[in-house]
Amino acid sequence: MNILNFIRSLFAGRWLFYVLSVIIVLFITSYLIPPVAVFARIILVMAGVAFFLDLVLLHWLKTPVLIRREVPNRLSNGDQNDIKLYVQNKLPVTVFISIIDELPYQFQIRDFEIKARIAGNEEKIFRYGVRPVKRGEYVFGQIHVFAEGFFGMAVRRIKNDSKTTVPVYPSFIQMRQYELLASSSRSEEVGIKMIRRLGQHSEFENIRNYVRGDDYRSVNWKSTARQNKLMVNQYQDERAQEVYSLIDLGRVMRLPFNGMTLLDYAINATLVISNIALLKYDKAGLLTFSTQIDSFLPAESQGRQLQKILDSLYRIETGFLEPDYELMYMTVRRYVNRRSLIILYTNFETLVSLERNLPILKKMAANHLVLTILFENTEIKNLLNKKEYSIDGVYKSIIAENFLLEKKLIVKELNRNGIQALLTPPEALSINIINKYLEFKALGLL
Repeated sequence: MNILNFIRSLFAGRWLFYVLSVIIVLFITSYLIPPVAVFARIILVMAGVAFFLDLVLLHWLKTPVLIRREVPNRLSNGDQNDIKLYVQNKLPVTVFISIIDELPYQFQIRDFEIKARIAGNEEKIFRYGVRPVKRGEYVFGQIHVFAEGFFGMAVRRIKNDSKTTVPVYPSFIQMRQYELLASSSRSEEVGIKMIRRLGQHSEFENIRNYVRGDDYRSVNWKSTARQNKLMVNQYQDERAQEVYSLIDLGRVMRLPFNGMTLLDYAINATLVISNIALLKYDKAGLLTFSTQIDSFLPAESQGRQLQKILDSLYRIETGFLEPDYELMYMTVRRYVNRRSLIILYTNFETLVSLERNLPILKKMAANHLVLTILFENTEIKNLLNKKEYSIDGVYKSIIAENFLLEKKLIVKELNRNGIQALLTPPEALSINIINKYLEFKALGLL
């Protein structure tokens, strides 16, 4: 059994084939020039000695090269996640290694390989990134290390059976990024707009010194008289307002963009806006629906609420059926009693599909602030930027323009009926929703 394992782990080195090729050429040449055969025999003996020394070196220790993989406890969907490989050369000489990591089948990467030289008794860390585009469990398989001997004549394969199963969750990396940027002075660099507040719809917080640019209407004259300097009232956003994310699990949310479905974009944005709402001391809730109610979380502001939302988002999947908007409305009417911000993630592609569900949306908008999310088809939009000279190309451009026009008409129809609408590219969804939420807070629409 040990002999079989020895044979299975043995491979030819890079230089072995080159040396054998030279030896064969020399032996053939020796038929014409007999003295050349002496050189051929000398090189053959030297090659045999080098091959033997490489075998002894590579099998001197049971495991000449140690390797282990470090994977996060969970991966973030749609983001680059760092994977680390720790490699230690226990031999006293430099070896050339080739590392093949068995990546999960979802990545469809079949040519992954890392090549490097490691000095004697050296330890190195190799990093690479993976970008999952679908939630679920990902299985990392074995790690294969092909260690080449000092002379490059023999190679030994070393396997590390480090099978690891890692769940891929909605984009918590994106959530943390926006959490930091939304509260920093660099927020405008990533597109988070600073909204000018209108009126005094916010709650009183404290009294502070006047700063140039403050609204003179907020001057507190009593405190000014006592302190003998201008003092103004400081206000903060109203708190404990409810923000619900309603996600359509119907077939329209299966459309893919840049490898991810619209549903996954909606899930990532839901996690981001729920976290921002909780940081603003509002309450975040969730409802997912198709032909039935898939999940419902009442709006809360407790510490575990974000984790509950994350766990619910991890499990949901789209179907191929049309969603039941009537059932969705009845659920909202029954369980959401306060005026709330309702963010509806869907994708009406035609006015006909909107008209079927418009009466329901109008009923919901009578009691809540409804924001309907629609997705721009960026691939169709790119067709309009191309110069077309063929009849077929012009025809496609006209069709694409009609699609885009109908999307704009859908937004206009929603606004006309008192329903807020946001038409956005999928990749800009999170930042655009944050801006809308901050705008609603600043204007006191909730």
